[in-house]
Amino acid sequence: MAVGTSNYWEDLRKQARQLENELDLKLVSFSKLCTSYSHSSARDGRRDSSDTTPLLNGSSQDRMFETMAIEIEQLLARLTGVNDKMAEYTNSAGVPSLNAALMHTLQRHRDILQDYTHEFHKTKANFVAIRERENLMGSVRKDIESYKSGSGVNNRRTELFLKEHDHLRNSDRLIEETISIAMATKENMTSQRGMLKSIQSKMNTLANRFPAVNSLIQRVNLRKRRDSLILGGVIGVCTILLLLYAFH
Repeated sequence: MAVGTSNYWEDLRKQARQLENELDLKLVSFSKLCTSYSHSSARDGRRDSSDTTPLLNGSSQDRMFETMAIEIEQLLARLTGVNDKMAEYTNSAGVPSLNAALMHTLQRHRDILQDYTHEFHKTKANFVAIRERENLMGSVRKDIESYKSGSGVNNRRTELFLKEHDHLRNSDRLIEETISIAMATKENMTSQRGMLKSIQSKMNTLANRFPAVNSLIQRVNLRKRRDSLILGGVIGVCTILLLLYAFH
């Protein structure tokens, strides 16, 4: 019976790892698609050509986006189901020590699922925002081109307006890059803070578990504090003697 349940747990872990690997690859491709869409839209905005090619390119990328989003959502749903099965198994396990190890493994897979879900929604939201902005810019660009072709005037004011439009697009891109860097830095600092809290918690647990170690640490801290006071007193006396010597 134990062998059968152990095999069931290992099968669930293999399924979870396989789905996590597939999700990792899909999310990388999904992020590249979003980046390439942004770059191609920027190139299309700077290029003077007909509207046929950009529209076809955008439509193709939109279809790829929808297909990949559905595939990733399905993988996330399957991984959630596997995690739920693993949770049911840990609740039914009878050995406390074994149950603690299984809960640690389950929590790790849940964290991975949460990270992948957050990354997917973030990338999807960025893609949608870029697409909506490019559609808006494309509409503005068409209006400008329609005005130019209808009036037949290529005056200085129109050129200045187009240059200002390009400047705004470049400023928007730089702001997005700065925000992305700031968000990445924040996430990194949050992760480091979590690691430090975990280390501190483990040290406190270890100190509470071993009173002799805790007592030794307190004595070391007392001795360090005493040495610091002695050193500070010696430095103060030496400083006073030097000042007396200097003024006499």
